[in-house]
Amino acid sequence: MSDQNLDPTIRQALGSSLTRRSLFALGGAAAVTGALAACGSNTGREPAATGGGATGGGGSGVTLNQWYHQYGEAGTQQAVEKYAAAYKDATVKVSWKPGDYDQSTAASLLTDAGPDVFEYGNGPTIDMIKGKQVVDLTDLLGDAKDDFNPSILKRMTYEGKTYAIPQVVDMQLLVYRKSMLDKAGVTPPQTIDELIAAAKKLTQGNVKGLFLGNDGGAGLMGGPMLWSAGLDYLAEDNTFGFDDPRAGQALGKLREMWDAKVLLLGAPKDWFDASALTAGLTAMQFTGLWTFPDIKKGLGDDFGVMAWPALDGSGKASVPVGAYGSCVSAKSKDVEAAKKFVKYLWVDQTQDQLDFATAYGFHIPARTSLIGQATTLKDGQAAEAAKLATDVGHAQSPILWTPKCNTAFGDAMNRIVKEGADPMGEIAKVKAVAEPELKRVLA
Repeated sequence: MSDQNLDPTIRQALGSSLTRRSLFALGGAAAVTGALAACGSNTGREPAATGGGATGGGGSGVTLNQWYHQYGEAGTQQAVEKYAAAYKDATVKVSWKPGDYDQSTAASLLTDAGPDVFEYGNGPTIDMIKGKQVVDLTDLLGDAKDDFNPSILKRMTYEGKTYAIPQVVDMQLLVYRKSMLDKAGVTPPQTIDELIAAAKKLTQGNVKGLFLGNDGGAGLMGGPMLWSAGLDYLAEDNTFGFDDPRAGQALGKLREMWDAKVLLLGAPKDWFDASALTAGLTAMQFTGLWTFPDIKKGLGDDFGVMAWPALDGSGKASVPVGAYGSCVSAKSKDVEAAKKFVKYLWVDQTQDQLDFATAYGFHIPARTSLIGQATTLKDGQAAEAAKLATDVGHAQSPILWTPKCNTAFGDAMNRIVKEGADPMGEIAKVKAVAEPELKRVLA
């Protein structure tokens, strides 16, 4: 999903120390409800300087324009310019785009002034695909297809055709203070009810058992709760996927946590920052992989990682995953040259892919074969997290789940969690919005 409906709180954070790279790739339900995340890390560094473009490569007379959103991690712009300069079959002009990248890029695809190659959060939108604004890149994958994170690649594929090549993966997961759990006699929970019981035992004095964001998880946890019940936004046949009593039961568990007063609310920083965990305000927190350097600095090895638990034995544990994908505009003056460059950079150049994922923030390579080569993911909690991303990673939302659906679901989640509204009644309201949207995009 994309962050075109990005929540103002998230926008503010991204404008300061948190990069769009991290939040976007990983918005989970925050993205689903319109407070998405993108891939990056909470490094505490200032955003990268705004800049124009650099020209690199050359040799065939072909010139390609490549667009990136403005990453906040130091060295990222110089890295992508270096990758472009090394390409010998065309001159690649890199443009670094500050501001509302998603909106400006989507608008540019309708004109002749847009990019040849561009990145987009979780791949192009269904409207871009149905409008024939992007081209099919399936043939670029070749034997490497099975090497890409399967959930991410599926998210960038529609009707058997892949429209983006994943660049780098980010994820969210449940992180906990080992010492706090040990002291309370709590083992890492395997079901949602065990999680609630653990949060109750861990809530003592000024310490809350669980932090899901300052809104009690309304903006972040809708997707993981559906998946915990073995459901999803859409069924395999692209019909509405959670008009089901198990969905009502799962979403209602968030309100149960709220009523039990085990959730940390009003933390100085929100879920995308690890300070609530490192400062001892909570024993467990759902957050992003990008916080690991800060957690390690604050806690050493006094933390563990796990997937969001299954609702029960019939449900599924999961971690949300997301990625920017490299796309080719159908209006490119040389579509084949643009596709050739995308294959070169995001399929063939594995060392550049490894560099992009690990040298500028804390991320996971999109290629599973590269994870073992990433020194940042070699052992400990980082290695466990990377394995979870591959084994139980779940794309934030299906490609047909549009921003309008996101908004309706986000409104419903707020009413369920904060106001105690009936989950099944709220699900019916979301369905009333989503079904006409599905008809529209599938027409």
